[in-house]
Amino acid sequence: MNSTQSKLTLPNLLTGFRFVAAPMLLWLAWHGHGIAFMTLLAVAFLTDLLDGLAARLTGQVTQFGATLDSWADVITYLTIALCCWWLWPDVVSRERLYVGLIVASCLLPALAGFFKFGIFTSYHTWTVKIAAGSMGLTLYVLFLGGPTWPFRIAAIICIVAAVEEIVITLLLPEPESNLRSVWEVLKRYRQP
Repeated sequence: MNSTQSKLTLPNLLTGFRFVAAPMLLWLAWHGHGIAFMTLLAVAFLTDLLDGLAARLTGQVTQFGATLDSWADVITYLTIALCCWWLWPDVVSRERLYVGLIVASCLLPALAGFFKFGIFTSYHTWTVKIAAGSMGLTLYVLFLGGPTWPFRIAAIICIVAAVEEIVITLLLPEPESNLRSVWEVLKRYRQP
């Protein structure tokens, strides 16, 4: 099996869907198709949930897959921010602090990884998973007319997850993928 074939796995194809979905999400938002945008976004979120599960169940957890997943996350979240601005500018303007926190939570850990290691880090901590899930769910609540407080709490969770990723970057002597938490790193590198 050549290198290209070994990368065409079910988990990587699920992750790759988010790269394909991003321009479609942009098109839907630009043309004002809010319900279609939210529907496709739900499918993208579902593939984000399933790709890691598929990788673990099929024994196809790889550095390439972890990095691909992290890039897909950043592209998806930046696409969401822009699309929501186009579709619901009043809501985004009103919640700009919290939207900014979510965008920062995607960008700052990536920048920390680039500065320290020269690469894009892909830790996939439990806190990041909780942050992504809470942001995804509360996004629907917010933009479909629900209360703002769940989205605001999700934004704070995203910042906590970002801080944990930055701390992990600062602690690690070299890049690693798929770490559960900063505590895992602290236990591994604690002086006896």
